[in-house]
Amino acid sequence: MSKILLVEDDAELRHLFSRVLTKSGYAVTEAENGKEALDALQNEYADLIMTDIMMPVMDGYDLVRTLRDSGDQTPILMITAKDAFDDMQRGFVSGTDDYMIKPINLNEMILRVGALLRRAEMNNEHRLIIGSTVLENDSLTVTAGKESIILPQKEFMLLYKMAAFPGKIFTRQQLMDEIWGYENDTDTHTVDVHIGRLREKFRDNPDFTIVTMRGLGYKVVKSAGGSQ
Repeated sequence: MSKILLVEDDAELRHLFSRVLTKSGYAVTEAENGKEALDALQNEYADLIMTDIMMPVMDGYDLVRTLRDSGDQTPILMITAKDAFDDMQRGFVSGTDDYMIKPINLNEMILRVGALLRRAEMNNEHRLIIGSTVLENDSLTVTAGKESIILPQKEFMLLYKMAAFPGKIFTRQQLMDEIWGYENDTDTHTVDVHIGRLREKFRDNPDFTIVTMRGLGYKVVKSAGGSQ
């Protein structure tokens, strides 16, 4: 189930959008302004952000700019009563992905949300997300909260492979064949060494645990907070 962060200071409109999105199968978190939205993102991941522009405390422009400046590339749909080209241009320049003008056609809103999520999924083929932990294949980077770590290639590939199939048991030989190659004559004990290093690095990770299945192999298990 995709998670949407809905940022709108008009309570009646916010609740209407939330009901429609929930009926369409999305999990919705509500926020009244940009600051509340940033606070919410400290605690949970969002697959998409819908935000108004004109809000107290922190407006939509500042919210989007803050997210993009921090490297957050979550898809953003900006919703506003403003219809001037300059306002739309400012929204896209700040980093928004799509733009809708009030009054909102609710059916169109759902179509746009679905399109943005599909586009993001295509762009994220080399990204794996477990709760608030993000594994970036292209950079061998694992980001959990505000901390990022670049792993050696074999360690990253091991973690990525198991995390892509949470709960599935992989034997040492399967992991050797997958990561080191079928023709490699390295001892399978190498897998144990790499798993040990991964365990040490992610022992405090709140989203997953690497579990040893005695006599069988290893698996990654999502913690309750790591479910999506």
